[in-house]
Amino acid sequence: MLLGGVCLVALASCSGGNGGMPSNPEDACAIYRDRPHFRKAFESSERKWGVPASFQMALIYQESGFRATARPPKRYSFFIIPRGRASSARGYAQVLDGTWDDYRNGPGRAGASRSNIYDSADFIGWYVSTNNAALGISNTDARNSYLAYHEGRTGYARGSYKSKSWLLSTADNVAARAAKYETQLQYCSR
Repeated sequence: MLLGGVCLVALASCSGGNGGMPSNPEDACAIYRDRPHFRKAFESSERKWGVPASFQMALIYQESGFRATARPPKRYSFFIIPRGRASSARGYAQVLDGTWDDYRNGPGRAGASRSNIYDSADFIGWYVSTNNAALGISNTDARNSYLAYHEGRTGYARGSYKSKSWLLSTADNVAARAAKYETQLQYCSR
């Protein structure tokens, strides 16, 4: 009985920290302390694609709250009949099935997972940098990078975001968080 309890506690401590929200998601340095592998993932993606780690973190904060298994809420008819989810988005970056398939068939690996921070960070770097290159957006322009991420290349080019005040506000929040994270990251110990 005692051995079973010890095994259960050990198993819980091994699995508990990586899928949930960091203890202080407002502080980039605290995120890196809680999850050192996040730092490796974001910095690797930044070196490869040129998209700042601070923006990647702000995007993930907005999209999933740093939850690996995040998904849109289920929809119901008459409050009881399940109708599925609003979209196929899931994981850290809330990526749709079709877009994730494009990534896996392109620069990603076949077994890439949306709930893996390394794969999610690499996806963000790839998707944002290719969108930005096509749309003439700087990788350091967090506001417009987020709008293009959310609306897709065609939607952004058409200006679909312009009539969505809630999205413009969200993009401003993502940009502010990216700037805050960028400042914090300058003071994180290596």
